[in-house]
Amino acid sequence: MTTRRVFLRNTALTTAGLTLVPTLSSALTGCAPSDRINVGLIGCNGMGFADLSEFLKHPQVECIALCDIDESVLNRRAADVEKIRGKKPANLYKDWRKLIDNKDINVVIVGTPDHWHCLQMVAACEAGKDVYCEKPIGRTIGECNIMVNAAKKYKRIVQVGQWQRSDPHWLNAVDFIRSGKLGKVRLVRVYSYQGWNTSIPVRADEPVPAGVDYNMWLGPAPSRPFNRNRFHFTFRWFWDYAGGLMTDWGVHLLDFALFGMDVTAPNSVMAMGGKYGYPQDACETPDSLQTIYEFNGFNVMWDHAIGINDGGYGRNAVLGFVGENGTLVVDREGWEVIPEVVNGKSRMEAVPWKKGTGEGLKNHVQNHLECISSRNFNTHANVEIAAHIAKFSALGNIAYRTGKKLIWDGTKFTNDSDANNFLIPNYREPWKLPVV
Repeated sequence: MTTRRVFLRNTALTTAGLTLVPTLSSALTGCAPSDRINVGLIGCNGMGFADLSEFLKHPQVECIALCDIDESVLNRRAADVEKIRGKKPANLYKDWRKLIDNKDINVVIVGTPDHWHCLQMVAACEAGKDVYCEKPIGRTIGECNIMVNAAKKYKRIVQVGQWQRSDPHWLNAVDFIRSGKLGKVRLVRVYSYQGWNTSIPVRADEPVPAGVDYNMWLGPAPSRPFNRNRFHFTFRWFWDYAGGLMTDWGVHLLDFALFGMDVTAPNSVMAMGGKYGYPQDACETPDSLQTIYEFNGFNVMWDHAIGINDGGYGRNAVLGFVGENGTLVVDREGWEVIPEVVNGKSRMEAVPWKKGTGEGLKNHVQNHLECISSRNFNTHANVEIAAHIAKFSALGNIAYRTGKKLIWDGTKFTNDSDANNFLIPNYREPWKLPVV
């Protein structure tokens, strides 16, 4: 299975030594100025640059601006764009607001840590720009609601980086689930076991590295001394900025639990877990977690772990739709149906393994560009789809952090007022939660 690490490594190798598309001059030849799409990227590490690289495979797209608070990353990515297109972006920023103010930019890619998504996406929409935002769309439920309102108010085309929504084999699996052939589905098992993703050791605080605007990196998050554990990739293991595996992988996998069952909000949620594998490491989020979401007539069970790969069905990141007649198993590689056998008799025919194309991100970016051209708001992972699953994943974390079974009415918890304190973030001054 292609892990995040392999995907990002391959992207780095591509930008270092290969040309993804023709050079800038030849790529834009024959593309009328009115058809060109000028892109600016905020957050140039990791998936932000992977997303931009995919956009740059399209000749009508030009990257005219990059923004990152880490000068070394900014300069490296500017050089990578030059390798791809033969020309560096004209504008390099360390303050994302200057990129938003650039009137020549049509599309903003938001590749920053989760705690920044709401402010940057809303500002881009307000400035009249379409947005490709990395997942999860928001860190909290309140932020997700604001982002939905912003996209609607300013009539912007938004795509969120849940690219499995553009991968055909996932959609084919959903069609089979909804066909009724599995019989009544009692349970959806969702596993994310990430053996490649081990813990991080405790590190001492240290001076801010040269060229890093650390105050801007923190943004609305609480003020803390610089610590390398909280910076770049490993930010996701700290509550100030993200939500661990539950929101990192959950928005991909749990999305298809909801999509396959055609539901959005649960009746209740409860979660148990902790730092079982690495009790003395630096992470705040749990390395092991089991969460149960209750719906009418079935449950969704989430089970995650870092440092080990032994997920369900012999795979590490996978869903199993458990029906009366059989279980449909789907992951990023493909899908199959395993019949239920009772008293030696199969209740349905097996469906042999159907391999996927592995072109989810490619198709996702293509869909976004097509929707921008036609002004179609219904992208494959539009703002409402993304908000539903980001909120769903956040519910699991809130249940874990409160240690309670929580009753959810779609907007608030009805049995625990303290749990509702997790719905709206507290932003550090001078940053304010957007009002839309």
